[in-house]
Amino acid sequence: MLSAEIIAIGSELLTPERTDTNSLWLTEKLNEIGIEVKLKTVVGDDAGRLEETIKDAFARSDVVVTTGGLGPTEDDITRACAAKAVGKNLILNETLVDEIRARFQQMMREMPEINKRQAMIIEGAQVLSNPHGSAPGILFQPTGDKFLVILPGPPREMKPMFENLVLPRLREKAGEIVVKRRVLRVAGLGESAIDAQIAPIYTEYQNPQTSILFNRSEVEIWLTAKGSSEQEATSLLNEVGGKISEKLGAAVFAQNGELMEEIIAKLLTERQQTLAIAESCTGGLICERLTEIPGSSAFFIEGIAAYANAAKIRSLRVPAELIERHGAVSAEVAEAMAKNLRALAGTDFTLSVTGIAGPGGGTEEKPVGLVFIGYSDALQTTHRRLNLPGDRHLIRWRASQAALDLLRRKLLKN
Repeated sequence: MLSAEIIAIGSELLTPERTDTNSLWLTEKLNEIGIEVKLKTVVGDDAGRLEETIKDAFARSDVVVTTGGLGPTEDDITRACAAKAVGKNLILNETLVDEIRARFQQMMREMPEINKRQAMIIEGAQVLSNPHGSAPGILFQPTGDKFLVILPGPPREMKPMFENLVLPRLREKAGEIVVKRRVLRVAGLGESAIDAQIAPIYTEYQNPQTSILFNRSEVEIWLTAKGSSEQEATSLLNEVGGKISEKLGAAVFAQNGELMEEIIAKLLTERQQTLAIAESCTGGLICERLTEIPGSSAFFIEGIAAYANAAKIRSLRVPAELIERHGAVSAEVAEAMAKNLRALAGTDFTLSVTGIAGPGGGTEEKPVGLVFIGYSDALQTTHRRLNLPGDRHLIRWRASQAALDLLRRKLLKN
């Protein structure tokens, strides 16, 4: 199996304002044809370090892909550093000069002399044409086993260049290997608890490979299968994914990486059932997540962000004495919010959320992170109490996820 490295170039990528997204896309495309990315590096506009990085990468990996640093200005040093790294000279390609000049003429502009730098190509390398910009790419392949691919940074230029001119060459070299991925999403269980249950399953397999990852509100189980055909790889995913899903049961809410709100939308749409939401501490977050789904008007009727106590009393008809007796953050108020909204909205289901998201407002009796989720349908009104960790953002997000998961589990039982 071929190994690859990706080098993202540009000092701006080392600041908080800019993120390297090219390497994520390139990794996906390389993995699809069976090339494993072993290392990613971000290098600023430092000639010495860039040359060293490319030289080291080219010595140890079969495929090295760089993005960025192909502009015409002084800080665009990728071409020169790459040439030094592989021990070759840069040669001015007059045909490229003419093409770049013609591109400027099409825009009714004269080409600055500085743009000739973009026509400097590594000796013995292939030019990768760029119909979407002025910077051509470079493919240097000194032997049949080594590839140095130099791509522009802007995604609208980089992506078509790689897909059309580079990927076919790499696919031919990689051979008949198909890589397929599947992401199982799990709610309500921690990372260690999941691993304890499924390790006896996935450790029996070298293929697919299994990774367990935790994000802000759920655990993801990544399965990566290799096969000589798509059918073989998919069959392996089905086998291992099926065993894991059977073991974890209803905790697995997505078989193919779907978001929780997508699962809720699918279930309610298929059943032609409706939902309304009453939110306090989440302030409309659940409604926002649901309405991001196209066609959500088929199942989502309305949402009320009743943040203040007065709003709960006025808009949701929660009795004032109930709030005085138990507090706004309580099981009783959560249930009243859900039950009363269902009567007002006439929906099949309602959810409510009330809690303390922090950072202030908590007490010993009711600490930050305490959340009550209310649920109501035609047969029952109930609640769930949670003590959620994290900062304000995480508590609100985790509360929204827990509310949707409660609804999902109720739907599966109906």
